[in-house]
Amino acid sequence: MLSTLAIALYYLLMGIPAALIGLPWTLLRRDISFLYRWALWIANTGLKIGGIRIDVSGRDQLDPNQCYIFMSNHVSNLDPPVLLPLLPGRTSVFLKRSLMKIPVLGYAMQLGDFVPVDRDGRVESAKQSVEQARKVMDSGLHITSFVEGTRSRDGRMLPFKKGPFYLAMETGNPVVPISIWGTESMMKKGSMRITPGTAHVVFHAPLWPRDYATREDLMTAVRQSIASSLPEWMRADDPTATI
Repeated sequence: MLSTLAIALYYLLMGIPAALIGLPWTLLRRDISFLYRWALWIANTGLKIGGIRIDVSGRDQLDPNQCYIFMSNHVSNLDPPVLLPLLPGRTSVFLKRSLMKIPVLGYAMQLGDFVPVDRDGRVESAKQSVEQARKVMDSGLHITSFVEGTRSRDGRMLPFKKGPFYLAMETGNPVVPISIWGTESMMKKGSMRITPGTAHVVFHAPLWPRDYATREDLMTAVRQSIASSLPEWMRADDPTATI
């Protein structure tokens, strides 16, 4: 409980000046880079205050001049503040549209070119999100996707959403699979309680869409890469599962 209170209080105290100073500065300069770096620093520092350690490997495989599509499994609300500060440069993120309605934070995410995703299952909605993401990548940003589309309740891998793979095949940009584990026990789905511990993050070698005959082949390769660094109990039985 102490970790929960420490992190929440820190984010509240630091989030207010970030919004009061960072948002006007962003609008004035028409550049969100300053606010983006400030927000990630707050996110990272808050985790440290809460006793959350991060063990990361594989980042040396990334080319700082390359634009990537990062695809990660998703087991906790701690995953974004753990992962995003580790990424090189600036990234946009696929996220559910309802998050864009959060006061202040939602507006900041709009300024950051985050890509909202509807969960209505309509093909047209998916196409719109992919097209917006393609334009974001054309501007030089990475795209990050928690590719299962939602948090796993028990830590085991869920079926993958297809949208990020349409994006990869359309743009040809390399996909970086990322494995995250440890956070599933520090902040479980459906709970606000945070306990100290170590988050493990593994960046895998980039996968180029041109090396795969179909979108499904790329999806299988990404799934196998992510699963390879997860504890065995977190790996799904079906390596081709998608929705």
